[in-house]
Amino acid sequence: MLTFLALASVVLLGIVPEQSQAIVIYTGWERHALLGSDIRLSCSFFSWRWTSEDVTFSWTYRPDGSRDSISIFHYTGGVAYVDNKGPFRDRLEFVGNPGRRDGSILLKNLEFTDNGTFTCDAKNPPDIVGRPSSVRLLVFEKVPIQAGVITGAIIGVVLGLLVLIVVIYYLMRFLVARRVFSLSVSKHGKKKKEGSQQRQIKV
Repeated sequence: MLTFLALASVVLLGIVPEQSQAIVIYTGWERHALLGSDIRLSCSFFSWRWTSEDVTFSWTYRPDGSRDSISIFHYTGGVAYVDNKGPFRDRLEFVGNPGRRDGSILLKNLEFTDNGTFTCDAKNPPDIVGRPSSVRLLVFEKVPIQAGVITGAIIGVVLGLLVLIVVIYYLMRFLVARRVFSLSVSKHGKKKKEGSQQRQIKV
């Protein structure tokens, strides 16, 4: 009887589905690119499980000014599928590495109409519950100066001014010290000369 119960327990445990955990998906926040250039949109995820052979990646695209998203790419079963009716059917390439939890895609020959939001979703069974992550793409004829560059320039100017102030401060101290030294030498020489003249008069 005990043997039967033990075998039944093993069977029941074996058929209980493995509990899933949340998956966290990462993309960039905003990307800038030049008209006619190529750009890589990265997508990766964190999961407590080892990377499953059934890992999947899905990308959707919502053009600026539109409320609807369309499917543009899907990776499943070790095969990458590019939507054959979407705007990127001839300009999208899968450049990720699913074994390393990378579902990145490459968009080629960018156009102004490509401006929009790209959303990546990933599943790593049994971890299938997670919030998709989105990145916005902005295509320019000339890429604008980003805020980081402006901030760096401001910091550089401030540091330059501080260095200039320090140099001027020490230069002024040097000039004042030199002036004081010159006056001291001149005064000492004058007193020495007056003492010599007084001795000559006494003689």
